Amino acid sequence: MSELLKLGTFGKKYWKSAVLSLALMSLGVGADLAIPALLRRLVDQGITQKDMSAVITTALIMLSATIVSTFFALGNNLHSILFSEGFARDLRSALFDKIQTLSFGNLDRLRTGQLIVRLTSDVHLVQLIWQMSLRIGARAPLLLIGSLVLMFITSPRMALRIIPLMLALVALIVIFSPTLQKLFRSVQQKLDALNNVLQENLAGIRVVKAFVRSRYENQRFDVVNQDLTQKNISVQRWMAVLMPTLMNFVNMGIVAVIWFGGIDVINDQLTVGQLMAFTNYLLSALFPVLIASMLVGSIAAAEASAGRINEVLESQPEIQNQPDAVEAHSLRGEVEFENVTFQYNGNEADPVLRGINLKVQPGETIAILGSTGSGKSTLVNLIPRFYEASQGRVLIDGRDVRDFTHESLLTHFGIALQETVLFSGTIRDNIRYGKPQASDEDVIAAAKAAQAHEFIESLPNGYDTPVEQRGTNLSGGQKQRIAIARALLVKPRILILDDSTSAVDVDTEAHIQDALQDLMRGRTSFVIAQRISTVLSADRIIVMDNGQIAAIGSHAELIQTSPIYREIYDSQLGNGGKNS
Repeated sequence: MSELLKLGTFGKKYWKSAVLSLALMSLGVGADLAIPALLRRLVDQGITQKDMSAVITTALIMLSATIVSTFFALGNNLHSILFSEGFARDLRSALFDKIQTLSFGNLDRLRTGQLIVRLTSDVHLVQLIWQMSLRIGARAPLLLIGSLVLMFITSPRMALRIIPLMLALVALIVIFSPTLQKLFRSVQQKLDALNNVLQENLAGIRVVKAFVRSRYENQRFDVVNQDLTQKNISVQRWMAVLMPTLMNFVNMGIVAVIWFGGIDVINDQLTVGQLMAFTNYLLSALFPVLIASMLVGSIAAAEASAGRINEVLESQPEIQNQPDAVEAHSLRGEVEFENVTFQYNGNEADPVLRGINLKVQPGETIAILGSTGSGKSTLVNLIPRFYEASQGRVLIDGRDVRDFTHESLLTHFGIALQETVLFSGTIRDNIRYGKPQASDEDVIAAAKAAQAHEFIESLPNGYDTPVEQRGTNLSGGQKQRIAIARALLVKPRILILDDSTSAVDVDTEAHIQDALQDLMRGRTSFVIAQRISTVLSADRIIVMDNGQIAAIGSHAELIQTSPIYREIYDSQLGNGGKNS
């Protein structure tokens, strides 16, 4: 329960609802426990004595107690819902807010599917347990204690006879509980695996269809689905054994009460009313024990869910502001790498970048070429401090990027990432995502620079055209141009275009490059490209190979000095650079 209790702080705002819920539930328990005592009076003073007035009076009191108990139960339910729904809302908000603070490195380890499960299914399970705690969880011990006390008051001798049976019942639950908790945790893990496969498949369904891999995906899903089914069957087998066994104990308890109580009634040591009241109190005492056995699985599942939620809430962003960090104001855009080495997740055996030394002057345009996996994207991701250099330093205007507050540093960047991401809303909203207050004129200017204005105007609603989920109503090239416009709109000091024109045709790319020439003037720009035609006009071209800078210089210099660059040039444009 430790993980669940950690999350209890999210219910502090709703303590009044929790207190009212518990108070109403306590009053309801009191009304319920009064009914067996009234039943004893009805039998012993009314029916046995043939006193009709006592029968009517007691019956009316019992009816009133039942009605009052019902209203208390309704109030308890209402306030438990107010508490649990407020708790769940705040917990979801805290989780979502936490995810926004996590660094790229954190998000690399926490899969999208897992985060979705934690925000939805896991929060729901925890919410249900807190709601059940205010309804049944707190009711059970009060009902148990009250029933035991009243059993001793009604017939101490009968109570002592039945105590061993109740202890045996509790011992049975204690024995079963650890096994059930392990099984339910295992079920949650299998559910996680199923959700991961499901999320991957739904996100990549077009790729699945394109490569005719439906049969393979079906088999992959069947494996995790079967695993989940088998675990659920294991749990149900244990429950199928536990519940009848517990019910047998309950039935034996009732038989024992009737047997011994009947003998006491015959010997005038117990009245019929006392026997009936004692039997009701016994059932009331056993009810919480049965409920506890049924809640074992739910508590185990919720504890596992709470652990996963706490894992996210307790995660510390890898990128944090230093205590003496300053705001980044009026940057010139000078960028320098000093002997930078980088490994993902601290994997020192396999550095992605090694010994990078580079100085870029303000306003300079740097193009980066290299094969897949050579470290191009990683290099530019270190500049806005999406990742922390494992060794060495990255400097902007002569200061370590760690000297600036991260949020203020990012305001000087315009970035079009390798994977184009658009959000639900209109095209206009997506272009001004980084600058919501931008005017329509600025939006159109950025779209024109990205060669997006013409196709946007051709759409039925122009800039107000809705963007469907993940931009499925736009082509890859159209999405890339919108992403470039989004990066240009913020008028950044440092512009990063990470292979952002790979999905556009050569002619459109040429127009984009011509428009960017003016826009990039005075801005430090890093352009990652696969096409060599994209980088010919750059001030300097960096050739990356196996995490290192293999060559650097202008096109004219590299065509003469770099075999790697010349090979790339020949493979794409041919003639060995004679037409350069």
